[in-house]
Amino acid sequence: MNNHLLFVEDDAVIASGLIYALESEGFSVTHAKDVSSGQKVVEERKFDLAILDISLPDGTGFELVKALNATSTSVIFLTAVDDEGNIIRALEGGAEDYVTKPFRLGELMARIKAALRRRSGQGNTTTLGGVTINLNEGRVYVGGEALDLTALEYRLLLTFANHKGQMLSRMQILNLLWDSEGVFVEDNTLTVYIKRLREKLGSSVGIETVRGMGYRANDN
Repeated sequence: MNNHLLFVEDDAVIASGLIYALESEGFSVTHAKDVSSGQKVVEERKFDLAILDISLPDGTGFELVKALNATSTSVIFLTAVDDEGNIIRALEGGAEDYVTKPFRLGELMARIKAALRRRSGQGNTTTLGGVTINLNEGRVYVGGEALDLTALEYRLLLTFANHKGQMLSRMQILNLLWDSEGVFVEDNTLTVYIKRLREKLGSSVGIETVRGMGYRANDN
């Protein structure tokens, strides 16, 4: 598999067990115990994916996200912090996924592999309204200009692009995001993603609210 992962976790028991499991799956793992050591290794080399705890001895995992985003490193938070505010902050900040402790190892591995598949890109391009989605790059363009979307905004847009003109219920959208992309999105945060996606897309794509039913994206 030959993917290099960064794992930032201060709990020695969790760290040793997960590092063993990851290496058994063929991953190369660099372990950091706190923010400062994590920042140092991020400056020294590029990673395919980072698994971050939020609560660390000298700060929080959020302090590492900006540097990781700048190097196109996928991020998964693995933490005991399960309040909605931190989940939204992580996902809107560009994290691929958010997993709470205690976790099931098989599920975590599936989410890691799904994130890496998304990073590698499959296919070529697809369009929706005035938007072009380059699937190989994982980038979105409007009028030739690259649009800055978070990972979840991107996947939500792709879900609409794959179902042009179809009315999708909230549950269908959530199931599509989970089933096809290996990510989990809570129903009470979906509205936030829809709102932000509309704001960023402007008039290039019409995302219609079908009152009491769901949403429909149309080619404008």
